[in-house]
Amino acid sequence: MPNIKSAKKRVLITEANYMRNKSYNSALKTAIKKADAAIEANADDKAECVKVAVRKIDQAVTKGILHKNTAARKKSALVVRLNKTNA
Repeated sequence: MPNIKSAKKRVLITEANYMRNKSYNSALKTAIKKADAAIEANADDKAECVKVAVRKIDQAVTKGILHKNTAARKKSALVVRLNKTNA
């Protein structure tokens, strides 16, 4: 454990940031999995699920959870899979 006051505070802040980022990441992964499942099952609401997942990906970029290129790659892959089922 740290002895200096500022180091103790950093431990608390780091833990809070970790938990927040973990929550965002979990919600992001869940949205992507739901979109993938909807595409695989050819569900009626697959376009809506992809739209929600894309929104979550964009939010993750603004929060600093994902790099913008990673987000672009994930969004592109989702839309490509959606378009293949529509074609």
